[in-house]
Amino acid sequence: MGPHQAITCPNCGHGLSIYRNPVPTVDIIIGYEGGIVLVLRKNPPPGWALPGGFVDYGETVEAAAIREAREETGLDLAELRQFGVYSDPGRDPRQHTITTVFTAKGAGVMKAGDDAARVQVFGLEALPELAFDHARILGDYGRSIRKGG
Repeated sequence: MGPHQAITCPNCGHGLSIYRNPVPTVDIIIGYEGGIVLVLRKNPPPGWALPGGFVDYGETVEAAAIREAREETGLDLAELRQFGVYSDPGRDPRQHTITTVFTAKGAGVMKAGDDAARVQVFGLEALPELAFDHARILGDYGRSIRKGG
């Protein structure tokens, strides 16, 4: 199916276009206790992932990042900064998403919540198998901190 689909209104018979647009999401690279916080997903697709999720209607991407981090990890965020945007149509097997990735420092007590089965801190040099394009994101992040960016 292309970017839009034509349908007929069942009430008046006029043609309507239903548009399919990419869905906005956020992911957060949270520095905590000398590593990066990852969550083990409860729901498909399986695997370890950066904390994050869908942006709610009427919500800024910054507010979504703060909310998702708290829901999935129990952590509050300090020094929230935008890192980059990732938009490859194949990055999420469920649908085309565009993620705004943030970096932040985690504060508080880490605990798994929401759709996270587990939450754990990993070093960048010892990452588990990652879902979505999160290995690419963390590879870019590792290169940026090595360059001092």
